[in-house]
Order: sequence, then structure tokens, then C-alpha cells
Amino acid sequence: MKLPATATLAQAPELLRQLGDNTEVIDASDLTEFDTSAVALLLEARRRAAAGGRTLRVDGAPRKLVELSLLYGVDELLGFTPAAQPG
Repeated sequence: MKLPATATLAQAPELLRQLGDNTEVIDASDLTEFDTSAVALLLEARRRAAAGGRTLRVDGAPRKLVELSLLYGVDELLGFTPAAQPG
């Protein structure tokens, strides 16, 4: 799944519909405008992947998204380890 440039509360219901149950990779490289809804979407994608015995990978996460996930203490859940954080 490729996230659009904007992922805020207004887009969250549609993005959840698009998510599906088999998503293993999310491309977040286009994200420029987002809020905590983007983090919630990623956590839901992770939950769905884990329920199916899969691992979620988030590619191209913008620095601010990584920082937001760190603020909420879910960075490791989303695979944003120090080595994976954008420079």
C-alpha cells in the first residue's frame, strides 16, 4: 500500500478501507501532511499483519513520522529502530 501525501483524521476512514488484511509493506515516502491518524493506521496495519502471521514493513517514513511514533512510544512496534530512522 502506498500512502498519499496527506493522511490526517479526515482521510483515515478511507485509508483504513484501502488497507486490507494482507498488507505487508506500506510505502510512506509521499507523506507530507499527517497527524496521529497516520500512526494509528500503521499500528492497525501491524495488528492485521501479525494476526495473519506476517510482519509489517514501513518504507520511506518521513523523519517527522518516525519522531511522532517515538513520542508515542510505538517506534519499535513499527520497525523504526535507530538504524531504520531516516538521517
